Amino acid sequence: MTAKPDLRPSNPRFSSGPCAKRPGWSLAALDGALLGRSHRAKDPKAKLAETIELSKHVLGMPKDWRLGIVPASDTGAVEMALWSLLGPKGVDILAWESFSKDWATDVTKQLKLQDVRVISAGYGQLPDLAQVDKARDLVFVWNGTTSGVRLPNADFIADDREGLAICDATSAAFAMDLPWSKLDVVTWSWQKVLGGEAAHGMLALSPRAVARLESYKPAWPMPKIFRMTKDGKLNEGIFKGETINTPSMLCVEDAIDGLRWAQSVGSLKGLVARSEANLAAIAGWVANSSWAAFLADEPATRSCTSICLKIVAPWFTALDAEGQAAAAKKLSSILEKEGVALDAANYRDAPPGLRIWGGATVETADITALLPWLDWAFAQVEAEHKKAAA
Repeated sequence: MTAKPDLRPSNPRFSSGPCAKRPGWSLAALDGALLGRSHRAKDPKAKLAETIELSKHVLGMPKDWRLGIVPASDTGAVEMALWSLLGPKGVDILAWESFSKDWATDVTKQLKLQDVRVISAGYGQLPDLAQVDKARDLVFVWNGTTSGVRLPNADFIADDREGLAICDATSAAFAMDLPWSKLDVVTWSWQKVLGGEAAHGMLALSPRAVARLESYKPAWPMPKIFRMTKDGKLNEGIFKGETINTPSMLCVEDAIDGLRWAQSVGSLKGLVARSEANLAAIAGWVANSSWAAFLADEPATRSCTSICLKIVAPWFTALDAEGQAAAAKKLSSILEKEGVALDAANYRDAPPGLRIWGGATVETADITALLPWLDWAFAQVEAEHKKAAA
């Protein structure tokens, strides 16, 4: 029987969203929040503008891009883009995990666009990127939050594309180097890589996306929270801190704290290095594991944030789907009961296994401390299975 480890992670929070707060975070970080103030007043509005400018700086976003704070987290940001921009061209959608499949459903069944191609792949795989047509709009995620599969590059997106490239980057922004010249719309939320609080989304638009907004009017009604233009022109105020709906100034203060911390660790370069170090620690362990493997088949596609593991022990793979789900649930429950890994279960629609967040706010020392616990917990599940089968 595998011996029970002595060392525990200092921070057992490995949730893929909301994610771990930055190292050293405490409620004192929120002392400067402008509570009880109108978000349209001078000082609160300055805080919102600071959040936007710090985000652009840390990410290295081109100066001619617009960035705005929008309602309803990353979901709201993506929906604003889909409902405002799609329609004048055919659409290609890359779908290989839960959220990208959601966007495919929205485009085909809610917007009900007729000229749509869904280019799909199962969990652990990427779709055939060669099928992407530069004459069409493209909707895709950069990192599959529920599958642990990311794009290794954007070579499949043409520099001379005619359509817009709309990228949901919620679990990639601040942990992966996004190629801005290949993208036209990028979205994310505060609660992922920088460990911010939920309900606020970020929507980044290239000049090409702005041109589409100002030249195209959708045929369907547009709710107020989706409207980005006024009298045919971009509502520039949205991208200067004049939010469409009321933001939480407490969450804004927390977002600024996370961004300042990001600057202190080297901005994007430092954040990427921290996330990649976490992936490398798990990869070294997986290479010697007899029971765990990456859900992502190809090394170049393995996410450094939502790190998804599958169970490959023969006794486990011999179980039916219900048995596998129960065994994987038992594994994550043991880890949670021991207080060494909270919220590390696989996403509900994903294959049974574990999902360990490795974003920049997670310390590699905590990942390293967790790994022996994975072996110990799996040994407990295996022993229980053998006892039941005897």
